[in-house]
Amino acid sequence: MNTQATTAAPQNSSMRWVRWANLAFMLYILLVAVSMVSSGFKLSVGEQAKTLFEFASHPVAGLMIGLVATALIQSSSTVTSIIVGLVAGGLPVETAIPMVMGANIGTTLTNTLVSLGHARCKEEFRRAFASATVHDFFNLLAVSIFLPLEMMFGLLDKISTWLVTPFMGAGDMSMKSLNFMKPLTQPAVNLFKGPLEAFGTMGGVALIFIGIALIFVAITAMGKLMRSLMVGRAKDILKSAIGRGPLHGIASGTVVTILVQSSSTTTSLMVPLVGTGVLKVRDVYPFTLGANIGTCITALLAATAISGDYAVFALQIALVHLVFNVLATVFIFGIPFLRELPLKGAFYLGDLATKSKAAVFGYISLVFGVLPLAILGLTA
Repeated sequence: MNTQATTAAPQNSSMRWVRWANLAFMLYILLVAVSMVSSGFKLSVGEQAKTLFEFASHPVAGLMIGLVATALIQSSSTVTSIIVGLVAGGLPVETAIPMVMGANIGTTLTNTLVSLGHARCKEEFRRAFASATVHDFFNLLAVSIFLPLEMMFGLLDKISTWLVTPFMGAGDMSMKSLNFMKPLTQPAVNLFKGPLEAFGTMGGVALIFIGIALIFVAITAMGKLMRSLMVGRAKDILKSAIGRGPLHGIASGTVVTILVQSSSTTTSLMVPLVGTGVLKVRDVYPFTLGANIGTCITALLAATAISGDYAVFALQIALVHLVFNVLATVFIFGIPFLRELPLKGAFYLGDLATKSKAAVFGYISLVFGVLPLAILGLTA
C-alpha cells in the first residue's frame, strides 16, 4: 500500500510537469495561429481590406457579427484573438470595436445553455437561469451604454490610442519594443505561408482558415489543461472568493478566469452552485464581472505575436476589449441604480422561465439568433 502511494506521487508530479509543458506549447501555437491569420489576411486582401469590410462598416452590423460569431463558436477568447489577427492584417480598429462588444454578448450563451440542465426542478431552474442571464443583461446594458458613446465620440478608440502611444515609434507606427515574439513565431508561420504564397489570394484564405483552426485547437486545449491543473485548488479558490464582498468577487473572477483562460468556464461553474442553492445570484454577480475582465488576457497575449506596420493597432484592439470591460464594470456596478438593472432583469426572466419553457427558448433564439441575423440583413 505504502509502496503504491510512494510510486504514485512522483508519477503525479511528472504528469503535472508534462501538462505545464503542453500548456506552454499551446500558448505558442496560439501566438503562431494569430500571426497566421494576420499574414493570410494581408496575402488574400492586401490593399482591398477596406472594401472587403464595407459590410461591417456600420457599428451595429459589426456588433451583430461579433455576437453571432461568438455564439456559434462559444468562445469570446477565440473570436477576439481572430479579430486581433484581422486588425493586424489591415481591418480598421473603428470597425473592429463593435465586433469586440458583440463578442462580449455572444459569450453569455454558454452559461445560459448550462442552466437548462436544471430544467426538471422549477426552483433550481429559476435560480440557475437567473444566475446565467445576469451575465447576459449586464453585457447587453454595457453595450447599450458604450456603443452609442463610441459612435458619437469614439470613446474607446481615443482611450486605447492614448494607451498604445508609448509603444509607437517616434515617427512611425512600429512596435520594435514588442517584436521579441517574431523570431519565435515567424519560422512556424513561414512553414505554412511559404507553400501557400504561390496560390495568391486563395493561399491567403487557406492560411486564414488554418490559423483559425489552430486558434480553436490551442484555446480548447489550454482550457482543458488549466482545468486539470487547477482541480481541487480552483474549487478552493472559488469557495473562498464568493461572498466576501463585491470588490473581492470581481478580483477573484478576474484571477480565476486568467488562470482558466475562459470566461465561459468560470461563469458556467457558478450556474450549478446557484441552482442547487449553495450560492445566491447576488453573490456571483461581481464574480461574473471579474470573468469579463479576466478573459481579455487571451487577446492581449495574441497581440504580442504581431509585428509590422499594423502591430500597434493589434495591441490597440486588444486594449479596447480590456478598457470596455473595466469601464463597464466601474460605471454600471459603481452606480446603484444601474447595478440593480441586470439583477432585476435576471430575476424577472428566472420567474418567467419557471412558468413557460417556450419563453426560455424564445429568449435564447431571439437574442442570439433571430434578432442579430435580422439586423445584419437590414444593415447589409
